[in-house]
Amino acid sequence: MNEGIAGRLAKQFINSKITPLLMLAALLVGIMATFMTPREEEPQIVVPMVDIYIPYPGATAAEVQERVAKPVERAVTEIQGVDYVYSTSMPDFALVTVRYKVGESAEESMVKLWATLMKYMDKMPPGAQMPLIRKVSIDDVPVLNLTFWSKDKSPYELRRIAVSVADQLKQTQNIGDVEIKGGLKRQIRVQLDKGKLLRFNITPLQIARQIQSTNSQMTSGDFKDFNENIVVKSGKFLQSKEDVGNIVVGIYGVAPVTLKDVATITDGPEEVNN
Repeated sequence: MNEGIAGRLAKQFINSKITPLLMLAALLVGIMATFMTPREEEPQIVVPMVDIYIPYPGATAAEVQERVAKPVERAVTEIQGVDYVYSTSMPDFALVTVRYKVGESAEESMVKLWATLMKYMDKMPPGAQMPLIRKVSIDDVPVLNLTFWSKDKSPYELRRIAVSVADQLKQTQNIGDVEIKGGLKRQIRVQLDKGKLLRFNITPLQIARQIQSTNSQMTSGDFKDFNENIVVKSGKFLQSKEDVGNIVVGIYGVAPVTLKDVATITDGPEEVNN
């Protein structure tokens, strides 16, 4: 009977005295590999992601897309290590998400992104504000979702309740982040009166700049008291329609002109855009 090459090799392996030693060695190597192989209940995969929030007040979604989102996408795509870039354009702002390749350093990725954005700032359209950068981790997944629902409360009222609950949750220890989605946000709207603007010789751009400069807070200095350094801040953020209405936007003769003199100011839910 012709056994062939495979048959002869198998016969020699079966009859060899080394075979048990090889099997024992393979078993020992397998046991060692079992104990030496790193194990994690939840393996950490480094996939750096960054959200870039770019405010562009007064612009439509189409304007935001053409003048802010697309140029920023082209700029950050050239960064080494970037895997994918996508954006969302909404009225008044753009959100650009940058995803890097697996294994890229999160810190180096942030530095390169910030440097690229700073080089691009002189090309941003007038009115666009400084971008806000937020690092996103693959572990940033919600562990608890709460849904607020009511038959007799409006989306605006439900969101205000959710904001109150979120403020309390943020004070809880070991809470990383709390995010609210849906509902209608609070919005203070300013509707300008063209006739009054002409009468007082005030332009909408003047009003926009005055609102922006008033709605700010800055550090004025500091002093020490009982070995504690106390920081002094001046100014405050606008909190009500009364605060907005009392902003001085011009001078007529010798009398100051406030925003409520040239506009109708309302405080309530934001307008639905879609």
